[in-house]
Amino acid sequence: MNQSPHTNHEKTTWTIKDSAELYGLERWGDNYFSINDAGNINVNPQGSKENSLDLTHLLDELKDRNLTPPLLLRFDDILEDRLKKLHHAFEDAIHKYDYKNRYQGVFPIKCNQQRHVIEEIIAIGKQWNFGLEAGSKAELLIALSMIDNPEALIICNGYKDNRYIETSILARQLKKKPIVVIEQLNEVQGIISASKHLNAAPLIGIRAKLSSQSSGKWEASTGDKSKFGLSIPEILHAVNLLKDSGLLDELILLHFHLGSQINDISVLKNALQEAGQIYIELKRLGAPMGYLDVGGGLGIDYDGSRTATAASTNYSLQNYANDVVATIQECCKTNQIEVPRLITESGRNICSHFSILIFNILGTSSVPIDIPKRTNNEYLIVENLRDTLNALDDICAKSKLDVSKLQEAWNDALKFKEDALAAFRLGFIDLTTRATAEQLTWACAKKITSNLSNTTLIPEELKALNSALAATYYANISIFRSAPDTWAINQLFPIMPIHRLNERPCKLGHFADLTCDSDGKFTQFINNGNIKNLLELHEMKPGKNYWVGMFLGGAYQEIMGNLHNLFGSTNAIHIRLTQKGRYKLKHVVKGNTKRDVLHAVEYNSEQLLEKLRIATESAIQHKTLNINDAQRFIEHIEISLRKSTYLQE
Repeated sequence: MNQSPHTNHEKTTWTIKDSAELYGLERWGDNYFSINDAGNINVNPQGSKENSLDLTHLLDELKDRNLTPPLLLRFDDILEDRLKKLHHAFEDAIHKYDYKNRYQGVFPIKCNQQRHVIEEIIAIGKQWNFGLEAGSKAELLIALSMIDNPEALIICNGYKDNRYIETSILARQLKKKPIVVIEQLNEVQGIISASKHLNAAPLIGIRAKLSSQSSGKWEASTGDKSKFGLSIPEILHAVNLLKDSGLLDELILLHFHLGSQINDISVLKNALQEAGQIYIELKRLGAPMGYLDVGGGLGIDYDGSRTATAASTNYSLQNYANDVVATIQECCKTNQIEVPRLITESGRNICSHFSILIFNILGTSSVPIDIPKRTNNEYLIVENLRDTLNALDDICAKSKLDVSKLQEAWNDALKFKEDALAAFRLGFIDLTTRATAEQLTWACAKKITSNLSNTTLIPEELKALNSALAATYYANISIFRSAPDTWAINQLFPIMPIHRLNERPCKLGHFADLTCDSDGKFTQFINNGNIKNLLELHEMKPGKNYWVGMFLGGAYQEIMGNLHNLFGSTNAIHIRLTQKGRYKLKHVVKGNTKRDVLHAVEYNSEQLLEKLRIATESAIQHKTLNINDAQRFIEHIEISLRKSTYLQE
């Protein structure tokens, strides 16, 4: 979808309310973000403007600490608020439906494995016995080392070998509470063997492969052909194996997962009904049960449209909690079975909002649209283009715009531009004349687009002109490192300038990153349930910073990023608000240096430096480099190895 920068705001003044509407801030921000009177983004970590922080002022002060964009800002207060809201939603639902058990969540480590993030979640969640979900042996080690609360659950998912299972059994004897979830039927025999070997048993769960299917991007990963989980015949077989080996008394949990980012609440209701009946049948087969893990998937409204689209959800957090509690309550009450303790693995919903990626713009480029001055003896091709531009002035001056005339004029301009290219190839015109022809063509395009904003029926060829005229804003980031889902699965994140929001954005543009890859760009932006290919941006001011933020990217983006072109992680800063708009930097996690990324791909930086030193000695011997310059070069390399992989202000 292409648009004019001012399609929805054709007025003489521009206000911060206009910017909030344009970028959808109040729709997707969940009250954590607002625009202050200075036109800067405020962060409101508790969802209230009473204690907020001006992002632009923060960046200015971070710069004094030698911390410059690109930066990953993590607001731990938002993380705390998200956890509180999740628990309060379930507590309200439990009270509303008189549910005779409680809610106990876990955080899936894969969502954000960074140590400071996990530590913060465990510290905040201790009051609710909040636990962790591990999907690998390494994640299990994190969970076991981080959790010292014997009531907090450790849900052990993923593929499991004997060492994984034995570790879980031994951890239970350390007064930890790991539950080994059977994801594949062959894991049952592994549990039986490990239990015999250690003369002890783990707490056991079973993951059901539900027939109910999710919707959205992850629809294909659910249902009967999903990667994980046991089918109904396999569940029955697993129960018999556990019973025969004397381990059925350890089966306490049923788990299912509908995939990430559930966008339609009706999908969840169907799955809950199916899972509720499976839980009841497991109780009837003799398993003690007691826990029902409804998995992850609690969605985020990335575009603020509140619709069942891939970048949104058609339900609220409270709707979600109500449906989980009410559906399981109904299933168990009908069958006179005690209701289970409810578990969720909500990662995306907990940590998406607390992280903001801030990047600076290095420069811009766009097609030349200035009208070149007329010269003596201009070629006929150039004269024809000037006549076309003049004709557009006449067309646009009429009280009723004739779009067919605009289309005709654009067709003429394209033909004359093609004639100019053909003439240049044959050597009939010089480079200056070709440049003049191109400038006049783009001037025609600019004239057309500036007069289309109030027209509804626009030919596709003319709609595409906005994209052709759009500016490229060069961003000091790597998409592949810091926002890989935008490239891999076309995930939409809210992206907008964090300042100058009391000024009208007069440009349409997209972002290109630092990598030498044509896919390294942001070219899709949220548009209240739709997608637009261009974002409204401001003209760059010479010598002034232009800062842009990518919001709601706290889940998955850091850990799934790669070292394309050897751009590493950015500095990450954990921030806690104190009072009256002040803050403290709780943690500063340094990003990768050039030495770090070279080591990651098995280069020894000392050997690299020595090779360059030997090369300078050879150049000195051949008198192509003097000693002072050689020393300066080596010093540059030594300093560079200790610095960030990104461009510095």
